[in-house]
Amino acid sequence: MTEPTCPITNGLPTLRERPFDPPEVLRAQGPICRMAFPDGYEGWLVTGYRQGRAILSDKRFSSASTHKHLAFPSDRPSDLEEGIPGLFEHMDPPDHTRFRRLLAGQFTLRRMRMLTPRIEEITAQYADAMLRKGPPADLVADYAVPVSSQVICELLGVPVADRERFEGNSANILRLDVDPLEAQASVKDLVELTGELLMRKKAEPAGDVLSVLVAGEDVSFPEAIGATLLLLVAGHETTANMLSLGTYALLDNPDQLDLLRADESLVEGAVEELLRYLTVVHVGVQRTPTEDVEIDGVTLRKGETVLIHLPSANRDPDQFTDPDRLDVTQGGLGHLTFSHGIHQCLGQQLARLELRIGYTALLRRFPGLRLAEAPERIPMRSDMTVYGVHRLPVAW
Repeated sequence: MTEPTCPITNGLPTLRERPFDPPEVLRAQGPICRMAFPDGYEGWLVTGYRQGRAILSDKRFSSASTHKHLAFPSDRPSDLEEGIPGLFEHMDPPDHTRFRRLLAGQFTLRRMRMLTPRIEEITAQYADAMLRKGPPADLVADYAVPVSSQVICELLGVPVADRERFEGNSANILRLDVDPLEAQASVKDLVELTGELLMRKKAEPAGDVLSVLVAGEDVSFPEAIGATLLLLVAGHETTANMLSLGTYALLDNPDQLDLLRADESLVEGAVEELLRYLTVVHVGVQRTPTEDVEIDGVTLRKGETVLIHLPSANRDPDQFTDPDRLDVTQGGLGHLTFSHGIHQCLGQQLARLELRIGYTALLRRFPGLRLAEAPERIPMRSDMTVYGVHRLPVAW
């Protein structure tokens, strides 16, 4: 059988023709096709929902050693994470299991329910500050980033005083055009910060995630640093960008915004639909088959890098009815935004809770919320590994 090919010859394009839709060239491909990575390596691109979901749940596909081929053209070093133990998203069982078992209790639905009043307080604090400041405001800097940062800081046990340090460094290492030396310096500073925080928790433990990590008998101190880095950067960046980009999408679809304003009970399903529709993790998830695996007549050979493009999978018309339309009443159920299988996002319930509370607060406190600039002037995060908007000027 002839291998399916596609005109992707230099990795994933990140520029989009429309701000909320995946690049057209990716969506024009078959569900599985060959793709040339920027370093010249030939791997596979998966854009189909059913095929991607199957790979993510298949134990014959490894998550270890799959981050060495950058999926996108970038100055960002491919070995930026090399030498940092504890990044459990790049682990297979039993190592991956060690971390999930240790941390799972910190992210249960019961724990999230206990956090709800505090997240509501934090959200109200920044909504009040926006109201006092008056329009125009930048929803990214004034609301989305500080809300998500403070929530993850408190959950992990990171002093809010260190927020700017980790925000600046995490943003730097996610830039596609970052100078390699800058990126390495940011990683080094984050490792130092995390090590300092964990040492404090070791001396004075509390009921937070860092205390649990540093006390874990099966986790070394260097591994605790890596795991903290992963939770801190991922837990802050993805939720912050979903808050701001989701608000932009609702403002761009006033009929859907009106539905939410009229019936707040729709917010839970609306969050799922926005997660599906936007999919801010836009550079794909990599896996490597540990043996030859055939999917839909295509043989993915042992050791070949397979890239699953989640934004395209979440717009697959074979899985979702009218996938390019935002519909807050349909709920987006079954989306792959949080991945699937054993690597499904540990903090997904926290993200859902923050988004439900964050969007609801905006609906209640800012009934006249609108864009303060023309859509074409909104700077999109096409130059970052986590998609969103760099700023979102709003008025009310």
